[in-house]
Amino acid sequence: MASLARRVAVIGGGPGGLYTAALLARLDPGRDITVHERNEPGHTFGFGVVLSDETLGGIRDADAEVYAALEAEFVRWDDIVVTHRGTRHTCGGHGFAALGRHRLLGILQDRCRDLGVHLRFGAQAPTAVELAADHDLVVAADGVHSATRAAGAGVFRPSVTAHRCRYLWLATDTAFDAFRFDIAETPYGVMQLHGYPYESGSATAPGASTVVVEMREEVWRAAGFEESSAAESAPRCAEIFADVLGGRALRAGDSAWSTFRTVVNERWSRGPVVLLGDAAHTAHFSIGSGTKLAVEDALALVAALEEGTTLPGALAAYEAERRPLVASVQRAARASREWFENVDRYLGQPPRQFALNLLTRSRRVTHGNLRLRDPGFTTAAERDFGCPPGTPPMFTPFRLRDLTLRNRVVVSPMDMYSAADGVPGDFHLVHLGARALGGAGLVMTEMVCVSPEGRITPGCTGLYTGEQADAWRRVTAFAHEHAPGTALGLQLGHSGRKGSTRLMWEGMDRPLPAGNWPVAAASPLPYAADSQVPYELTRRQLAGIRGQFVAAARRGAQCGFDLLELHCAHGYLLSGFLSPLTNRRTDAYGGPLTARLRFPLEVFDAVREVWPRERPMTVRISATDWAPGGTTEEDALAVAAAFAAHGADAIDVSTGQVVAEEHPEFGRSYQTPFADLIRNTVGVPVIAVGAISSWDDVNSLILAGRTDLCALGRPHLYDPHWTLHAAAEQAYTGGGTNWPTPYRSGSRPPVTAGRRSGA
Repeated sequence: MASLARRVAVIGGGPGGLYTAALLARLDPGRDITVHERNEPGHTFGFGVVLSDETLGGIRDADAEVYAALEAEFVRWDDIVVTHRGTRHTCGGHGFAALGRHRLLGILQDRCRDLGVHLRFGAQAPTAVELAADHDLVVAADGVHSATRAAGAGVFRPSVTAHRCRYLWLATDTAFDAFRFDIAETPYGVMQLHGYPYESGSATAPGASTVVVEMREEVWRAAGFEESSAAESAPRCAEIFADVLGGRALRAGDSAWSTFRTVVNERWSRGPVVLLGDAAHTAHFSIGSGTKLAVEDALALVAALEEGTTLPGALAAYEAERRPLVASVQRAARASREWFENVDRYLGQPPRQFALNLLTRSRRVTHGNLRLRDPGFTTAAERDFGCPPGTPPMFTPFRLRDLTLRNRVVVSPMDMYSAADGVPGDFHLVHLGARALGGAGLVMTEMVCVSPEGRITPGCTGLYTGEQADAWRRVTAFAHEHAPGTALGLQLGHSGRKGSTRLMWEGMDRPLPAGNWPVAAASPLPYAADSQVPYELTRRQLAGIRGQFVAAARRGAQCGFDLLELHCAHGYLLSGFLSPLTNRRTDAYGGPLTARLRFPLEVFDAVREVWPRERPMTVRISATDWAPGGTTEEDALAVAAAFAAHGADAIDVSTGQVVAEEHPEFGRSYQTPFADLIRNTVGVPVIAVGAISSWDDVNSLILAGRTDLCALGRPHLYDPHWTLHAAAEQAYTGGGTNWPTPYRSGSRPPVTAGRRSGA
């Protein structure tokens, strides 16, 4: 069968474009392939390139000659060194390979020439449209500033976002012995150095290392770098980082101060034109993925062309394969980029915890990974944190007022929609009782409503009658008797404009087909197009609702709950006062944030007054609305600080569900950065939530100092004994969790599959 794309043009002679051309030529020597590069052959930006073992494996399998040439040039090392406030910590076992960018391009150019690819340097390429007129395929590998992408913006629909830091690629004539991260606290602000070797040193040559100096835009301006060229900036950077450089100079080459831009495209192809590498997507350099992604794009594109039967089908297959992988890398790169943008947030951490926080910043490297790679470093970090020998971070205790939680795991509040007239029944006893037996430090109720009209659905529980209080007392009595190490928390809330809706499985947030009750809110704005229009609460009505919260809190204390959480998130009544998208009032309860906070704080103060002093209170907030014009980062910090000042013992940091038109950025642990922000800025304990699914993630978040407690919902629906099983899987048998006596014979995983119970 004849190959697809017999005549191919490649725009851009970087690693991605050259490698695509070489692979296509190798698989079909009859192809006519031309690479157009506007720069001369020896011209490039940057100095060294890092490639992962995974990427190298793909190169080895696809073209052994290219791999052999690269292998001969590689510098390999295992260590990462983090220096913070004069203290250096080394973590080993990571495994890196790098080489000079000039050498990488030279190897790929030589391979292309050997395979008959036409290389045209030093002239602007024809446009993609012009090339498409007489080529079967046009590969646009023309970089982050892609002219092809810009010309086809109506089809590709790109989003290019500039970020907060300035950075400069430099080099020094010495081979570092590790990947270096060094923090400099200057009179202008915090600056950081990322460095790694790309040429080995020898008796006759010193070797070379890439050095990237990065800082916030405002620091860059304050330091005067705005007025300096790269060549003028290099000696100043060398002076700032003299310790790590050993007094050696830095050289700038062809680099310039830049602002990193994240590129995302809704489509990657238009007719025979396809985007590749930075033209299609970018990922922040702090995770070293630019060249890696371009090379992996090339491998995937060529494979799709070889396996496809039509060009449109092959290009669609290429995009379908690569898009989710790239999105995952971009999420990790975003987390890494934001960590460095906000590094000043962590400067007060002890040096080893700071190092571990840096190492796990992208959420791809975890506590478990570090324990495998460098047990000594990880054990020392645990010891510094206060973990007794053999105790994972998640099984260390945490104190809130007079309540000491035996571990850091929280069963998140989860609405069950299974009550009758607000009364929790046998289902709730079994549901919450099972999770109390499951070993978590704290088990939270669902949102318990303070009035009939404050329910979300007819199936929601309440605490506004004596019958409901008696039923809740049954739950707390069971938990305290049979799971004495587990605390039980009560979450109180009022549905606001999101009330009078169907049970979740009958149509979440949709009004009842019949029997609706009036709903109230800060402002008369419906949640969705088919939602009820709420009535705006008067001052008198606000006072009445405040009294309902107080009455429910009194009942909760009498029921024996150990902790009370005020629900000020997810668009329910109190949340509706906080968000500018849902509070349009013109009285003392609307307008600026201080006024929007007024009613939630009044409720908090009133509840705190009647809640026993020795028992803690937490507040759940939505730290972002995931919608334009909504709660900002500054708003979230101010809200958390206000509740903390009024006596909140911890902030339970969730996000969204405030407006129907939200666009959350889902992903692994996607809400935890907001908890991190609040904890390390406001200085209040926090509970992190949001797609935390593994005990490894919990250990990582706790040990890195990004949260104090982790709340997990769906994992506890899947496995009520999630915490006990996490202990068993980590071979932990200490007091941070205890198997109920009747269950102890099952406290170890089965030795062999299929073994009979009790055998």
